Amino acid sequence: MKKSITTFLKHPIKDDLNRSANPSVTRASTILFNSMQELHKHEKNIRENKKVSYYSYGRYGSSTTIELENMMKGLEEAYHVFLTGTGFGGVALAIMSICRPGDEILVSDNVYGPTKEISEELVSEFNIKAIFYDPDKFNDLENKISKKTKMILVENPGSNTFEFQDLSKIINLAKRKKILTFLDNTWGTPLYLKPLKIGFDMSFTSATKYLSGHSDAMGGSLAVNKKVFKKVMFFYKLSGYRMSADEAYLIIRGLRTLDVRLKQHYENTIKVIKFLKKQKKIKEILYPHNPSSKNYKLWKKYYKGANGLFSIVINSKNKNSVIKFVNSLKLFGIGYSWGGFESLVLLQNLRGNTKYTKIRKFLRFDKNDHIVRLHIGLEDPADLILDLKKSLKFIK
Repeated sequence: MKKSITTFLKHPIKDDLNRSANPSVTRASTILFNSMQELHKHEKNIRENKKVSYYSYGRYGSSTTIELENMMKGLEEAYHVFLTGTGFGGVALAIMSICRPGDEILVSDNVYGPTKEISEELVSEFNIKAIFYDPDKFNDLENKISKKTKMILVENPGSNTFEFQDLSKIINLAKRKKILTFLDNTWGTPLYLKPLKIGFDMSFTSATKYLSGHSDAMGGSLAVNKKVFKKVMFFYKLSGYRMSADEAYLIIRGLRTLDVRLKQHYENTIKVIKFLKKQKKIKEILYPHNPSSKNYKLWKKYYKGANGLFSIVINSKNKNSVIKFVNSLKLFGIGYSWGGFESLVLLQNLRGNTKYTKIRKFLRFDKNDHIVRLHIGLEDPADLILDLKKSLKFIK
């Protein structure tokens, strides 16, 4: 019998003190032990990644974060999961744990903006070189590998531009060359894709997005295999990149409805895309909706589903009219992030933004192409379509 995620994440009754359907929120710094022997034994269990119900010090987490770790370990089918205070903290944890002076990392050119910034600007100060490859050309990745390459960092699909890569080819190449691999799986979530199961060494998800689902919590989840566990644990314990008990509680709440929310996001999105496909002012829809496209075939090859995030390409010499289109939307909030209950819109003018002009190296779009990112929420899709229809009239 196929179990829902709610059944899978069911909270067991552990003791008479907490018989709630939800885990307790435990905020802690100092943890008390009955003896030095107990403390030393507990530390040993943590080092050996044995299951524990509490940590020995608050910097590593609390019983509430352990509850979420165990949920994510099951969902990811991982050796261990590290929780961070923000989504980007999980990306930084992976890079800073693995890379050392003299190393090179190969980074997909379409990754999340801050991921590009840490790769291009911060790690260079530690004599770590980031080399960006074209996500649409596997040969470009292959040709840029050197003896110094330590890690391949992939985001799939690409942030804002939604390129899908052939993940098995990347994994096979990395294994032949003995290179570690990292996948930003925030779009797919471990519900639709389990990166460690197909061969990645590290699987990252921004819990701020769909895992939380309510736009009120921030966090990151970095799932790892046994090969990299000790290195990541070493830096994790020293850095203090941990998630708070309150954020963990909110994300646990969101996880329980992840499958039903993603299903509704997808159903609403398909209806909105069906409308957008008929609009002459929309040059392209960046979403795996066209069965004849490369992106659709790669999506079907690896993913069990899709969600509510995509971009549209509007070709116009009048940028102000595109801005007016965005500003006139009534049901779409303008703001960063996505994955919550509400619909959002954001103009991602990658060429016009001087920061992103510097760090995007491979763009296949014309100079008058404007990328507008949409997140379709849980509102009535008929209302969202009517809102878009009215606002599209402003584009010239």
